[in-house]
Amino acid sequence: MARDKEAARNVLGGVLETCGRDPMTGFYRSGCCETGPDDFGVHVVCAVVTQEFLEFSKARGNDLSTPRQGFGGLKPGDPWCLCVMRWTEAERHGVAPPIVLAATHEAALHVVSLETLMQYALDREMVDR
Repeated sequence: MARDKEAARNVLGGVLETCGRDPMTGFYRSGCCETGPDDFGVHVVCAVVTQEFLEFSKARGNDLSTPRQGFGGLKPGDPWCLCVMRWTEAERHGVAPPIVLAATHEAALHVVSLETLMQYALDREMVDR
C-alpha cells in the first residue's frame, strides 16, 4: 500500500477523512488513518477510545493512557487510529471502541467485514442514506 492520502479510500469507498488532530493521530501523525509499507501494525481503524478499551490495550502490553515523552496519553473520547488486529481482538473480547467509518481506511476490510465495522459505527447515518 502506498502512502498517498489523496488516493486513500475509506471502508465506504469514499475519500479517507481525518480521524483526529487533538491528539494528533495516525501512524504518520497526519491526523488520518492512512497506511503504508512501513506501518507494520496497520493503524487503519479510526476509533473513539473508551476506558474499557484503554484498560484492555494496557493489559495486552500497549499502554495508550499513560503520558510519556512526546505523548500525552489518551483519555476516553479521544479519536485514535488503532491497529486493525488490536481492534478485532478487542471486538472478540467485547470491548471494541466505536469507530468512524469515513475515517477508517479500506485496508481494514482485509481483516474485518464492513458488516462488523458498521455495528460499531458512530457515523452510521452515512450508511443508512
